[in-house]
Amino acid sequence: MVWLLTLPFRLLFGIVFGLLALPFALLAIPIAILLIPFMLLRLLFKAAAALIVLPVVFVAVLVALAVGLFATLVAVVLPLLPLAFFIFCIWAIVRVASRPAYVP
Repeated sequence: MVWLLTLPFRLLFGIVFGLLALPFALLAIPIAILLIPFMLLRLLFKAAAALIVLPVVFVAVLVALAVGLFATLVAVVLPLLPLAFFIFCIWAIVRVASRPAYVP
């Protein structure tokens, strides 16, 4: 609600300083017109650099994601390996100890 109280002052200062800046803005128009081709050339160079660099960055991101996924998988599976070995040993013992049914 405070901004409503300061609104007339903000409008007054905006109009006054806008009128004071108008001659400078009018003087800057020819300079801006002269600079537009250079700004377009800069944009062209940046776009060309982006087209060259972006595929390399994309491949690097994919490699980093693959390495991160592999590291996460190893970090999750590695602590479970002793348990998997224990279960495998029990399975092997049960398999060897059980005899197949003899059917004549």
